[in-house]
Amino acid sequence: MNKGTWDIIHAQYITSAVRADQYPTPPLIEAAFIGRSNVGKSSLINSLCRRNGLARVSSTPGKTQTINFYGLQAKRTTEGQEERADFYLVDLPGYGFAKTAKTNKDKWSGFISKYLSGSDNLGLVCQLIDIRHKPLDSDIESYHWLLDCGLQVQVILTKADKLSKNAAMAQKALFKRELGLDDSRIMTYSVTQNTMRSELIGRIMTALEGHY
Repeated sequence: MNKGTWDIIHAQYITSAVRADQYPTPPLIEAAFIGRSNVGKSSLINSLCRRNGLARVSSTPGKTQTINFYGLQAKRTTEGQEERADFYLVDLPGYGFAKTAKTNKDKWSGFISKYLSGSDNLGLVCQLIDIRHKPLDSDIESYHWLLDCGLQVQVILTKADKLSKNAAMAQKALFKRELGLDDSRIMTYSVTQNTMRSELIGRIMTALEGHY
């Protein structure tokens, strides 16, 4: 049976947290987004949800300083039967904060680590990396740390529209080699191309389906 294509039909801000007792209730399956500061995370979230301004876009790196939870609902129709799924999209502070005190870095990395290593509801982590740059040590270290936590990771190379098609393909091949990825665990993304949005929603829902 051919199943329909998932789409995000509703998205809203729920709450922000820095401690486990501030996480939203009731608990839902979660897909978390993380990446270096200024990687285009807020723009991608707004594109994914088709809600301009849902996640605040800033030109100042390190602007997101809390764990932000958004409530999303996805829908697909298969042979006339409608199916819906609710989950949290979790926007995590960027790693590699450019303009923050070391004490803040330590504090933030502490509560981010506690969330990533301690959440029972985390079904997928989307790690965003700027496609225009070579793999940085912080990206590689973060990827392997997420795997060591037993998490499923989807690497998303952002800002693909900033490169030619051939250059984007070459960069994707470079990241596949550096991180040891196959095509199912890495993809490019451009907020200007709707086909990439559909692909990402499909990958997220495939990862989360086993947790419902």
